[in-house]
Amino acid sequence: MTRGLRLRFPYRYHPKMFARIRSDIQCILERDPAAHSAWEVLTLYPGLHAVVLHRPAHWCWNHGLRWLGGFISHFSRWMTGIEIHPAAKIGERVFFDHAMGVVVGETAEIGDGCTIYQGVTLGGTSLYKGTKRHPTLGRNVVVSAGAKVLGGFTVGDGARIGANAVVIKPVPAGATAVGIPARIIPGKADRASGENGEKFLAYGVTQSDDPLSLAMRGLIDNASSQEHQIALLWQAIETLSAERGKKSDCVPCDAARDECFEAEKLTELVGK
Repeated sequence: MTRGLRLRFPYRYHPKMFARIRSDIQCILERDPAAHSAWEVLTLYPGLHAVVLHRPAHWCWNHGLRWLGGFISHFSRWMTGIEIHPAAKIGERVFFDHAMGVVVGETAEIGDGCTIYQGVTLGGTSLYKGTKRHPTLGRNVVVSAGAKVLGGFTVGDGARIGANAVVIKPVPAGATAVGIPARIIPGKADRASGENGEKFLAYGVTQSDDPLSLAMRGLIDNASSQEHQIALLWQAIETLSAERGKKSDCVPCDAARDECFEAEKLTELVGK
């Protein structure tokens, strides 16, 4: 009689369960320099607790026990400060770093090896039930603190979302998205594949990923180059005038014979 009602709950004692937890702990030790031991990570890291609790919640949700799945998710939110809908899909070696205030929506999908920081929202922009309303993160995506990824689109493998960015359109693999609304900076293809061997970059972006700074540096370099060319032209005119025995008075007194454009100072203000 009881055999027909028995549920094959996945969190019974099983070697695969412990292997996944060991993998989760190891990925945190690799990415967080503040983590000193596996015991510290196991007992003190709410990001790990949220991932571990999400698995039975997700199992319950997919097997018709939606209230129980929601209750486990609610308990996890109360204990960790990380809200993950029990229907959301989370891959292997996902690290919620600090992660207080993170919200992961119902149809969101997080790929293997992703890192998500505090205050991140993987939210939806549609009110229609049964549709893909929340984003899909590929493998090894970094979503920095305070970022909002809104909509049912895909963020490609190896992409980086800058702090406080508001992403409302797809992000190609290996690209960086920064700003409000987010602007896309193409990245390297090898970063998307994860085969370039570079070290993990905390918070995903650097100053060189700011598109406004890149644009300003380009304008500064262009203006400096133009002034250099103008100065060379005036010097050539003076040389030709001297060779033909004409007075150099034909050259205007305010001609830019010397370069005075302070490109280096402006570049320092914008940021190298």
